[in-house]
Amino acid sequence: MELNAYRIMWLFVFFDLPTETKKDRRNASQFRNNILKDGFSMMQFSVYIRHCASGESADVHEKRIHKLVPPLGKVSVLRITDKQFGMIINYLGKAKQDAVDAPTQLELF
Repeated sequence: MELNAYRIMWLFVFFDLPTETKKDRRNASQFRNNILKDGFSMMQFSVYIRHCASGESADVHEKRIHKLVPPLGKVSVLRITDKQFGMIINYLGKAKQDAVDAPTQLELF
């Protein structure tokens, strides 16, 4: 299977989790730590992204996110192609920022 910008996927995880009680804070912290362990990176507060080599790989990570969702709060997952992600425009204040580079892919035969 050939890798191209339409098959490679990016997963976005957006979440808004309660932090009123000690248990809520612990659940939110565990969720964040677990998605970091699964290879996600923070793009913004409560917005995390992960590069996936294929749709099948994205499926696996979406299922992991589903299992990690805490009992309270809102978690959303968005899947886009590498081609779509390449059109993102980021600003840091008024200065335009370069898009995140895709990780180098190791191909085994």
